[in-house]
Amino acid sequence: MSLPVLPTISTFFIVLSAVLVAIGWILIKQKNIEAHKKTMLAAAISALIFFIIYASRTIFIGNTAFGGPDDIKIYYTVFLIFHITLATTGAVFGIVTIYLGLKNNIVKHRKIGPITSIIWFFVAITGVAVYLLLYVFYHGGETTSVIKAIIGG
Repeated sequence: MSLPVLPTISTFFIVLSAVLVAIGWILIKQKNIEAHKKTMLAAAISALIFFIIYASRTIFIGNTAFGGPDDIKIYYTVFLIFHITLATTGAVFGIVTIYLGLKNNIVKHRKIGPITSIIWFFVAITGVAVYLLLYVFYHGGETTSVIKAIIGG
């Protein structure tokens, strides 16, 4: 079995971002503010790299349809919608949390930061699950790019 390169790389970056968030959490508990800041910014950059790969792949190559059995497709679809909703929420929370930290609004940053981290851990876990369902446990279905879908072909 050969794994698809771009989805594998993008999944690596989303997992890396979650690992860095966990390290950042440990660093702030140790009161190592400067290392926390650098680690969390590295986590954000890792998540951004994921998003750039994902968005580029979606536009130019396309999304892969679920290739597993039809009787579990509805469960996969519901799970995927949950993951996408969680990822979107996590991204918004992440941007706000980083903004608050960089603006030194520590009271609000401390309030929202742990919530953002927990959301992001679930994003990473569900993202890996989507990857496994699309590319490891089952062979991916048809792939159509957004560009082809719009202009035809």
